[in-house]
Formats: sequence, C-alpha cells, structure tokens
Amino acid sequence: MPEAPGEVSRALRAAPPDQLAEAADRAIRAALDASRTEVFIADYRFSGLWPVLEPEPTDAGLPARHDVIRRCFSSQQPVLDEAEGGRCRICLPLSIWGERLGVLLIEVGAHPATATVELAREMAGDLALALRAADRETDRYRRARRRERLSMAAEMQWDLLPGRSVTHGAFLLAGQLEPAYTVGGDHFDWSVDGDRLTVTVLNGAGSGLSASLLTAVTVNALRNARRSGGSLVEQAELASDTIFYQHRGSRHVATLLMELDTRRGIVRAVDAGSPHVLRLRGGTVNRIDLEQQLPLGMFAETRYDVQEFTVEPGDRLFVVSDGVYAAEPDGQEPYGERAMARAMRSTRLQPATEAVGTVMRELHAYHGDADLRDDAVVVCLDWRGFGRPDDGPGQ
Repeated sequence: MPEAPGEVSRALRAAPPDQLAEAADRAIRAALDASRTEVFIADYRFSGLWPVLEPEPTDAGLPARHDVIRRCFSSQQPVLDEAEGGRCRICLPLSIWGERLGVLLIEVGAHPATATVELAREMAGDLALALRAADRETDRYRRARRRERLSMAAEMQWDLLPGRSVTHGAFLLAGQLEPAYTVGGDHFDWSVDGDRLTVTVLNGAGSGLSASLLTAVTVNALRNARRSGGSLVEQAELASDTIFYQHRGSRHVATLLMELDTRRGIVRAVDAGSPHVLRLRGGTVNRIDLEQQLPLGMFAETRYDVQEFTVEPGDRLFVVSDGVYAAEPDGQEPYGERAMARAMRSTRLQPATEAVGTVMRELHAYHGDADLRDDAVVVCLDWRGFGRPDDGPGQ
C-alpha cells in the first residue's frame, strides 16, 4: 500500500494527456482494490460537475450522488458516501495550488480506514496536477467544462485567465467572470512571486471580439512589464502607451492594479479607471477610496501614481467591475447601492472560492436571472495574516 500513490503518479506521467482519467482509473482500482472511479470537472460557471468519461450523461444516476460530489467540491474535504451492497464512495477534491478543478470519486469495499482515505487524497492530488498540466495539450477537459458553445471573445478571455483561485500561507484568492459563455472585455489576472501578489482587474471597453482583442493586448502588455521586473507604475505606463499607439486614444481600458506585500500586509494600487475595491471587515462593507487616474491608453505618455492602504488579518477585499456595482436592470437602483453589500456580507462564513459565486448569483438574481447586460468580474482576496502556514490544498 505505501507504493500506491507512486504507482498512480507513474501511470499518470506515462499516459497521453487526453487519457488521464482512464490511466487514473486503472491505477487506482489496482492500488485500492476499487470497483470503479469517476472524474468530474467543474463547468465554467461552477454550476455543476460533469463526468469526463461520460461527458454527456443522462439524468439517470448522476443526481443520486451529485449532492455528495458538490459537498466535496465546496468544502474541499473528502466526503464518504455509502453505496449499494455495503460499498462506500470516497469523494475527493481535485485541486492544485488552491485552484478547484473538480472531484475524484472512488468506490471501494467496506468503509475505508483513515489511512486509505489519505492515500486516496494523495492520488487525487497527483491527478489534479496532471490535469492542470495536460490542459494545454488537449481539448478534452475543456470540452467537459462547457455546457454550451463559447463565443470567440469568451474563448480568448478564458484562455487568458491565470486560473480561478490560488492559495498561499497568507491569503486565498478567487475570481469569477460572467457571462461565462459570451464575456467580451472584462478580465482579471494575478501572479504570486515570493512575498508579492499582483492582481489586476480590467473593465474592458466595448463588446464582442474587438473588446476581447483590446483586453488581450492590455493583459499581455501588463504581463510583459511585470515579468521584466517592472513596478506597478511601469506596468500601467507600458500598457497605456501600447494601447495609445495602437488606437491613438480612440480605445482605452479602465484598469485597477494592486500589489500586496505579504510580509507587511500593505497594498499598493494604481487606480486607472472604474473597477472598485471594497473591504469586508467584520460585518461591515466599505469602499476603499483611491484617487482615480486616467484609463490606460487614453493619452500618450500618461504617468501614474501609486497609493497605499493596509489590510488586517481576517480582512476580505472584493474587486468588482462596473458590470457588477453599476448594474441597473429594469430601472432599479444600481446593484452597488445596497444589494451588493448585502451579498458580500452574506459571504462571511464562506471561503473566497465560494464568495465570488455568491456575489455573482445575487447579481443574476438582481437581473431577474436574465442574461447580464454587461460583462462582470468579481475577485475576492482573503488576507489571512503574515506568513501563516498553508492550511492545505484547496482551502
């Protein structure tokens, strides 16, 4: 049994990228004497988990265990479920560096010992890492994630994303993008580098493919400066100049850039447009007031200034695009006047990965569950404190 995780890891490394589910199934069944396994992938909206081996399941069978799978995905903890004939299903989160990919289900004989569950969890971790690596080499897992066809603009936006969540000893970060299948220009990006976390939220101008192309240029200009060691100011100025010399001021991108010093709990920010930062501390939601500067690309050689604010352990920061706080369906007051704060307060007991979904669901409900009229981004950052040890994958 001690060699079991190693056998699974070797099988995954030897498998073609589009055959990871099958390779894991064979290796796990042999290692744990399991009767079967299933791999479920979360869709773009996190509205459901869908089997890789049977990407178009019928309604029969899946609902009977879907609540258990969803509970495992939400809690990011193993969940045991009694099956027919005295057997037991072990549901395990497929997560890597805090990014939630899906759930691995393993059906074994009698109720498993704690050691068996821990071995299975190691196998799930190996599979999650393999799935993340394989995503660039095959379309199979992306097809499992989509419940409808993506627009061309949305295809580009999802390919640009860094992921949808990341965990660290000092913070947990998550983001969500809507409308998932037709999003145009709104976007978020982040990078963890030593004791520095950089987060950017873009309020893309326009709609459709032209908006997506503008956002792609902006994101890559910001990344180019960041990866060359540039400061927040240098990132903003390079991106602004790149956009201006392409469009001569006719196109621009409202952007918020933030950099968190994880040693000191200090956030440095460049506010170049409309995304808002709100802080949930205790039960109170307050907007962080930043001096708004010119959107990127509006004028040639625009210069930007950095502002600072501090965070305390337990603080939660939300960054939202104007498609969230300014949403004004059917003549109602803007979502950001009161409803958004209520939604944010309701997330107090949820991790950041669940909180972004709660705010988005409340936004959809505010629209009467109709399609959103504008792109919307919600990013949630939970500041745990200075250099706390990691609470484990997927927390």
